[in-house]
Amino acid sequence: MRSVEQLEFRPPLPVVLGNADYRQYEERLLRMDELLRQSALVTAYVDRCVAQLFRQGQEKAARAGARFREPSAKQMACYEQMCRQALRCNLARHWIGKEYRTFSLRLAESALLQWFCQVARLEQVRVPSKSTLERYDKLLPEAEVRALVDRLNCEAIEHADRLNLERALRMDVYLSDTTCIEANIHFPTDWVLLRDAVRTLMKAVKVIRQHGLKHRIPDPDQFLRQINRLSIEMGQSRRRPDSAKRRKTVLRRMKRLAGIVQSHAQRYAQRLQADWQTQTDLHEGEMKRIVARIEGVVDQLPTATQQAHDRIIGGRQVVNREKILSLYEPDVHVIVRNKAGAEVEFGNTLLLAEQAQGLIVDWKLHQESSPGDIALMQSSLIRMKQVFGHYPGAVGADRGFASKASHQWLETEGIHDAICPRDPRELSERMQDKNFRAIQKRRAQTEARIGIVKNTFLGCPLRSKGFAHRELTVTWAVLAHNLWLLAGLPKKPALAKAA
Repeated sequence: MRSVEQLEFRPPLPVVLGNADYRQYEERLLRMDELLRQSALVTAYVDRCVAQLFRQGQEKAARAGARFREPSAKQMACYEQMCRQALRCNLARHWIGKEYRTFSLRLAESALLQWFCQVARLEQVRVPSKSTLERYDKLLPEAEVRALVDRLNCEAIEHADRLNLERALRMDVYLSDTTCIEANIHFPTDWVLLRDAVRTLMKAVKVIRQHGLKHRIPDPDQFLRQINRLSIEMGQSRRRPDSAKRRKTVLRRMKRLAGIVQSHAQRYAQRLQADWQTQTDLHEGEMKRIVARIEGVVDQLPTATQQAHDRIIGGRQVVNREKILSLYEPDVHVIVRNKAGAEVEFGNTLLLAEQAQGLIVDWKLHQESSPGDIALMQSSLIRMKQVFGHYPGAVGADRGFASKASHQWLETEGIHDAICPRDPRELSERMQDKNFRAIQKRRAQTEARIGIVKNTFLGCPLRSKGFAHRELTVTWAVLAHNLWLLAGLPKKPALAKAA
């Protein structure tokens, strides 16, 4: 185990005058650097990365039937330094809300970020590229990053002295709410799926042809121009008096074009699998990735075509659970929330729970359709008991969490039920209770907390591809948020010097 973080010589931070906002930003970054060291979060992250490296190396050696060779001391020192830099880059990127390319540029021009991310050197500054930042983001799986958040939360609640906080955070009230994390997809219009399929398949064919394997086919750009023209025609057909008839006609042409493109793409995929070694300069991994891209779209194209046919030509509804919302994101669901400006959203349900000071103590992004707020709350409280060793004293939430079963469960577990009841008369009676009224008043801030996490630390929509990466990004955002929150809390006053 590593107990001391060895720091290299770094140039001092420049003195900036005349900007109070920058001074506050600098002070908070310095405080977060202090929190990282006081909580031993850096050491824990490096230890987990090293364990992951050894585990992957042993598995790779076992698959190859070879003996695993441990890295040298010099290699381990370089890897540990890279892990420390990765942790800080991941956190800083979520704080300023930038994607990989923009953050790499911002890091290159900011002396303060260079100091925090430990990339500044006396002789030169070596900034990680966008590809390196992406590898940093995915060094550990979500479960390992979640363990780091739980460790930080336990330190803030149980050992506030170690973090130099003025007072320990309380776990007397649990406040939760749910939201939708929207996926970065097109609005799921049925004919748009056919357009996306044609574009993806023809772009994959163009890549294969660029690497040397060519087969009898018209120019792929010709198919792209045709689908673009049909898409424009479909979009403009609504403005005509015979819009329904024209939309059906355009969709039939789209279906024929998609079928032709599908046959060309399948033939190219078969040829690529058979002749990639002799007729292309691709590596095996690149070949498999291109084939998987084609097969992933081809497998869904018949269902997407039938779905568009049923909706536009047949005029029939398709059940939500049977819909294809995106060819690239299979774990996206239709979430009906009836919110102002967003009655229907497309993504995954996120449960977020905070304590009185705003520290996020539990969260869960659901891959399947949400089982309901009541089931989410019970599983969340069980996870909290596993982390902190006990339940919170009271639970506050909106009326979506209220039910007779949830009230009985909370009473059985010895937790005070301060959930907003569904019955207005019961709510009116309970508002006479001072504690209930205070918890409900504080619960109004949970909506704002969700907005801060989504808009400031995650970005809306979330750009990560695939559910596993979206889940990991949410956990990194929670860690960044909690560090940012703790850095803004009052510090323990310094002891006066002896006379």
